[in-house]
Amino acid sequence: MKIWFDLSNSPHINMFHDMIRDLESRGHEVLITCRPLANTIDLLKQKNLEHHVIGEHYGKNLYKKIFGYPIRVFQLKKFLKNKGVDLAVSQSSFHSPVVAKLLDIPSIYTNDNEHAMGNIPCFMFASLVLIPENLPVEKIVRKGGSARRIRQYPGVKEGIYLWQKGEEIHAARKANPPDNKTIYVRPEPLTAQYYKGGLNFLDNTLETLQEKYSITILPRDKTQFEHYRQSKFSFIRVPEKPMHFDQIARECTLFIGAGGSMTRELAILGIPTISVYQDELLEVDKFLLEKGLMLHEPNIESKRVQYFMESLDNKEPDLQLMEKGRHAYDMFINEILKYSK
Repeated sequence: MKIWFDLSNSPHINMFHDMIRDLESRGHEVLITCRPLANTIDLLKQKNLEHHVIGEHYGKNLYKKIFGYPIRVFQLKKFLKNKGVDLAVSQSSFHSPVVAKLLDIPSIYTNDNEHAMGNIPCFMFASLVLIPENLPVEKIVRKGGSARRIRQYPGVKEGIYLWQKGEEIHAARKANPPDNKTIYVRPEPLTAQYYKGGLNFLDNTLETLQEKYSITILPRDKTQFEHYRQSKFSFIRVPEKPMHFDQIARECTLFIGAGGSMTRELAILGIPTISVYQDELLEVDKFLLEKGLMLHEPNIESKRVQYFMESLDNKEPDLQLMEKGRHAYDMFINEILKYSK
């Protein structure tokens, strides 16, 4: 079977890497497309995943997104027309189920962000929609999905690809020196259509903290990279290329995230995590907050960060979510293999 994955944003690389290698080891052929958004292409190269860059990202402006949407749909359809694809699989690729419908091939679509407008055509056209157990089916139905084509998987999306490494990472963290004071920060998703929060709102807090702690900013794109390379952030590390996730998880004393996926990744590993997301929370984020796996401080100040650094201890990984992640991974693989000829 030939399976097309459209990996259209940075988090999709970690989510599908092991699954893609697994499918290849079973004799299936995988075709990957992507677009130049955030760290997507750099991460694909880092993981040695062969890929084809199709189209571009049209930024945050709604009108540009609307204009650019059919363009990339057409570009993908043209590229894939004679490739012999049997199945399309994607996470939050608003183009994939539509292109699959035009090519008359089945598609599996998954998303845990119920606020994104681009979900609507995907919920309508996907052959199968997979959502986390904490996201009510009714919310998907209200956005065009059919209840008979929706299945809920156990746990949260991040568990699907972290279940194999949770205990290993936590064991490595125990070797960190007792005086380790390392903060990793993931800024806001400035180009996302769904994001209505502030921009660069952590600046004052980071300026105050930079001489007291080792701080690393994980920029999403060139704009954020250049912003945090200003002289006023001279004590802050800003890597030019994406860092390996395992290194971040092993070193991090406290993670501060203004976005979604990476914040949840660190939280379910039992690493002290503060979400500073300044927009309406997703159901999956509310779920993690209720379980006490992360805190939500959208207007956090330096004094609060110092308090957390002094009071938070490393926690064990949430083994329940890790186990659910393993079952969710198996579910994804089994659903894909159902389409095998």
